Amino acid sequence: MLINMKEMLETADANGFAVGAFNATESSLFRCVAEEAEKQNAPAIVQAAPGEFQFATPEFYTYVRTRLANSPVPFVLHLDHGKSMEECMKAIQAGFTSVMFDGSALSYEENVRQTAEVVRLAHMAGVSVEGEIGTIGVMSNSDEGGVENVTYTKPEQVVDFVSRTGVDCLAIAIGTAHGIYPKGFVPKLQLELLQEIKKVSPVPLVLHGGSNNPDEEIRRACQIGIRKVNISSDFKYAFFRKVQEVLVQTGGFIPAKVLNPGIEAAKVVIAEKMELFGSVGKAACYR
Repeated sequence: MLINMKEMLETADANGFAVGAFNATESSLFRCVAEEAEKQNAPAIVQAAPGEFQFATPEFYTYVRTRLANSPVPFVLHLDHGKSMEECMKAIQAGFTSVMFDGSALSYEENVRQTAEVVRLAHMAGVSVEGEIGTIGVMSNSDEGGVENVTYTKPEQVVDFVSRTGVDCLAIAIGTAHGIYPKGFVPKLQLELLQEIKKVSPVPLVLHGGSNNPDEEIRRACQIGIRKVNISSDFKYAFFRKVQEVLVQTGGFIPAKVLNPGIEAAKVVIAEKMELFGSVGKAACYR
């Protein structure tokens, strides 16, 4: 079942759980997400940043769209961190049911203006739009973008931004970063800030940089009101670490023998995340 983000997150919000959004850019990583979501009977979001979309090609996402549309589990196909109208339109043309326009590096007024224009065009095609105010941090091992100095989301801007742009969900900055945190680095989410934002937000809230944070902080964030959590580095790291281990141990080159152990290792991480977000078994909420 392929739906848009508005449908996905309104149901999650009504039932008090979050949905995992996993960056999948080739067939093995995609299989990890689709197959584990079906096993756990959990709704899920398959997403790609513009660079990942370009690498995988629109043709790959034609296959992804077909696979997801034929699944009994609800999925969203989402563009992560689109930085221009052109990037968002390419994803919509490829059959994505949701796009993010990330204008967080722009001035506030320009972010509002450009986001509203993306919303206007996307909604005409039945496609949902995620916006962002505040900025996400970035680690050196991430290619998903971000800034060195995080700008936290201001609760007083949330209602204004949503009402003027018409976004269907909102990515907020409460202290996360893209990538795997270096050894010894202990991130801390600003959960008090999240509580203030949740009180005023008219739309479901999104947490970027969800990999490598303490489980209990993520669990608590979902309990407070986060409804979409982006995961990329954690499950990819598990996949490639296992593939590398198999290659070193066996010197093999047959894809099934090398890649299947990586797929199984990544699925373990995905299942753990789904449990953490409270989405296991929640596909039933969409029927």
